[in-house]
Amino acid sequence: MATCPDCTYIEEQVAGDERFELIDIGHHVCYLKEFLRLRDSSRVFDEAKQMGYAGIPCFVLEDGTVTLSAEDAGLKSRPADGQSCSIDGTGC
Repeated sequence: MATCPDCTYIEEQVAGDERFELIDIGHHVCYLKEFLRLRDSSRVFDEAKQMGYAGIPCFVLEDGTVTLSAEDAGLKSRPADGQSCSIDGTGC
């Protein structure tokens, strides 16, 4: 999502890299619905949901593995700088 600092950090890393497909769940409700189905059915999101986070960005690897770790997808996570997607200043 364009308003998520973690997502925009990932987007900058994969710009022009055809190995990655970016799907902005805020662009159309059909993408949001697909993400919510994945989030509701995958245990990978359990901790994020318990913390009140959306669980984005998330990565679906070529083998179908779902992860919230940018490193698992060969990318870097955004350094902690105080930016957040949550009203309380924590998590995305």
